[in-house]
Amino acid sequence: MEKNYNFRIMLRKEPEGGYTAYVPSLPGCVTYGDTIDEAVDLVREAVELYIESLIEHNEPVPSDDEVLEYNLQIKAQA
Repeated sequence: MEKNYNFRIMLRKEPEGGYTAYVPSLPGCVTYGDTIDEAVDLVREAVELYIESLIEHNEPVPSDDEVLEYNLQIKAQA
């Protein structure tokens, strides 16, 4: 039986170029792509493999279905 999972991914532009993509709900699920599209494709593959491993080991698969996101901006003296 297939189930749909929702995950929030984060993309960080790297100073040397490219993008690091990671999934906060899946510790250690991190990858890198030269472009945003490549990073998203690679993180999708990484998430699929991560979920397969969790299922094979009878571990629960987290989901971001109930996660709310808010971007908090703070001003501080540098």
